[in-house]
Amino acid sequence: MAQAPHTPVLLERCVELLGHGVAAAEAEGTTPVIVDATLGAGGHSEGILEAFPQVQLIGIDRDPTALEIAGKRLAGYGERFQAFHATDDEMASVIARAGHTGVSGVLFDLGVSSMHLDEDARGFSYARSAPLDMRMDPGDELTAAEVLNTYPEAELTRILRDYGEERYARKIARVIVTDRDETPWETSDQLVAMLQRVIPQPAGQRNRSHPAKRTFQALRIEVNAELDILRSALNQALEAVHVGGVVVVESYQSLEDTIVKRAFRAGLESQAPADLPVIPPDLQPWLSALTRGAEKAPAEEIEINPRAASVRLRAVQKTRHTDTKKTAASQMKGDRSS
Repeated sequence: MAQAPHTPVLLERCVELLGHGVAAAEAEGTTPVIVDATLGAGGHSEGILEAFPQVQLIGIDRDPTALEIAGKRLAGYGERFQAFHATDDEMASVIARAGHTGVSGVLFDLGVSSMHLDEDARGFSYARSAPLDMRMDPGDELTAAEVLNTYPEAELTRILRDYGEERYARKIARVIVTDRDETPWETSDQLVAMLQRVIPQPAGQRNRSHPAKRTFQALRIEVNAELDILRSALNQALEAVHVGGVVVVESYQSLEDTIVKRAFRAGLESQAPADLPVIPPDLQPWLSALTRGAEKAPAEEIEINPRAASVRLRAVQKTRHTDTKKTAASQMKGDRSS
């Protein structure tokens, strides 16, 4: 079986959590179906297919290169594995195209993968010189260079502040706009050099993150519309799983984790007013937490796989049918108030 340069984070724990959905499907006498919504190199999918010989797996990825790598890696599983070139917010249509009306579990492994970071031509890494691309799907139109060279200063400030949580967002945006009048933004090292010049680096803070980290994160999120896609995909996943099915999410930064927490909370908490003496069934919780808050990776795994250091794992199980449009509305209301 083809090997890929990617170590799945918390693989055993993800498989264990998805097992609740597999068991629920088998108890109903149906074939378990799992969606790997971020297929990548196929590491998590391989672990799921190995652990559950009865499972059929749907893999989704927007990156044709990832689909090719995963397809070779998982070819030995035959018809048990189906791969689709799509974004996560197309999940409902992908499940239908795969011939299913619902699924037993959905797994998200969010963020940029080591596969993307290691490909210099993709421009995701600030450690090496590369074109300012950052598209997860090379067929998309918007690139990081276009964002830097065409967005107005106010919009650049918003992106850096909201998506990168960058305290110097306004200052950086101003320099981006000023500098591009003389030289267009084209390469990652060009941007890194500017950020190292503009962002103050206090003496003696050796463990401070790289000055380019937050800006590169913000640009990547903007180019790939990651947070908007995640909001829609989570609602579709919660709709798609059968009663007893589970949704498992691995997040690697606070913006993602906040969206996941908010989407899950809408189903974990009663929607009834606090003073209501009897809670109607349609206002009662319809999700059950399978993790206590966000789980972290153990030290032993982090030592072997440094990418696991920032992971936050959350999982829920569906306990009854509900109208997920209310979930989406509640989530949007929370987004506006935050």
